[in-house]
Amino acid sequence: MSKRVTATAIGAALLMPSLAHGETSDEISAIRRELESMREAYELRLRELEGRLEQAEARAREQDPATAPLVEAQQASPPPPQAGYPSTANSFNPAISVILQGSLNSYSQNPDDYDLPGFQLGGEAGLAAEGFTLDETEIIASANVDHLFAAQTTIALHDYGDETEIELEEAYVDPLALPVGLGGRFGRFYSDIGYLNRFHPHSWDFRDNPLVYRAYLDNQYGDDGVRLSWIAPTDIYLTLGAERFAGNNFPAGESQRTLGDVQSLYLKLGGDVGTSHAWQAGLSGLWVDAHDRAGGGHAHAGEADAEASFSGDSTLAIAEAVWRWAPQGNPRQRNLKLQSEFFYRDESGDVTVSEGAADGLLDYDGTQKGWYAQAVYQFVPHWRLGLRYDWLSADNDLAALDLGGFADADALVAASGLDSDGHDPQRWSGMLDWSPSEFSRLRLQYNRDESRADATDHQWTLQYLMSIGSHGAHEF
Repeated sequence: MSKRVTATAIGAALLMPSLAHGETSDEISAIRRELESMREAYELRLRELEGRLEQAEARAREQDPATAPLVEAQQASPPPPQAGYPSTANSFNPAISVILQGSLNSYSQNPDDYDLPGFQLGGEAGLAAEGFTLDETEIIASANVDHLFAAQTTIALHDYGDETEIELEEAYVDPLALPVGLGGRFGRFYSDIGYLNRFHPHSWDFRDNPLVYRAYLDNQYGDDGVRLSWIAPTDIYLTLGAERFAGNNFPAGESQRTLGDVQSLYLKLGGDVGTSHAWQAGLSGLWVDAHDRAGGGHAHAGEADAEASFSGDSTLAIAEAVWRWAPQGNPRQRNLKLQSEFFYRDESGDVTVSEGAADGLLDYDGTQKGWYAQAVYQFVPHWRLGLRYDWLSADNDLAALDLGGFADADALVAASGLDSDGHDPQRWSGMLDWSPSEFSRLRLQYNRDESRADATDHQWTLQYLMSIGSHGAHEF
């Protein structure tokens, strides 16, 4: 409390030059004496209260020795907060936030016919509906369970057709007391492969994820599993991690093993360059033993859409790089973020194509690659501009093993959706967003999407994002 008196005295001292113009020296001396008198009285009162507190604590210990540990605990300095979630959150009062998202979407092509030639797409990889849409609403609760564990859950609500679906997006526990820089996670969570995979949609810099995430991970890969990570005691940021997942979600399928069908490894490095620059780079690998991985196929002319399922081995490698700039490390006025990732995947196995009564089997051996690069620049407070380029390419070898009800092998290959027919999907995106506070954002985005082989799709989106409640800061 005496610091407040000192601050008051300093403030008064700073005002002396201005007072000197309108006050006599006697009046200035009187103000100083009054200020000194107030300071002495305040400190005397503070000492009296401290003495009374000591006497009361002594009497409490004498009257009831059982209260002594409680008194000593109150006298001690409060312990530092555990790593994990904000110290204000606990099992009785978790930090709760709600993220509201919606958009107005316009396309020059039919969004229901969207595809990426050469790539089997999962159920979440399509385009948002045209017109007004209520996008995913997230309800997030997090807290330190106790001194050993922290937990978080994310419940997502989104429209699917005429119904609203409730999905348990994440529900995981982080141990807090692991030694020597070790960290862990178990439950349901997003994998830490790549750079963007772990981020929720409301923290993306664009309305949609890059094409590589749409093609390889059905926008994001999350599953039930366990993670073990280690942060090295080095001057630069260096972390290693390994994950094991059940394998129930794309790019896997239906879990067949007790210990899961998906494994990952990742290495991430980072550091500062001077006071205005920071960087991060990483390598990741995802190994999948897929069983009946479902994906939309594409029918040949005159037929209904087909369904294709893949069973076999899938290996995905990802390289990431991020560079940030902010004057003197302060991003409030201006900042720039450069970001890029490269994906390479090798798959081999069988693809079963089903089209009503017509079924067929393909021997599939394919390699696919793709990358994106983006720049997001906050040129004045609250306003940002972004530019992004995406590119994909597939080289798939498909041979018919069983034609089933199909007329010929070419029809079966076309219906699988894995025939690129020599087309490499690409897309240009530009966005402008305004964030009047850290809790709200409005975004306008345009995509020149050349994903389809036969047409260019001009896509416009006006999006809003609103955050209610306590929400932690996003990662690098």
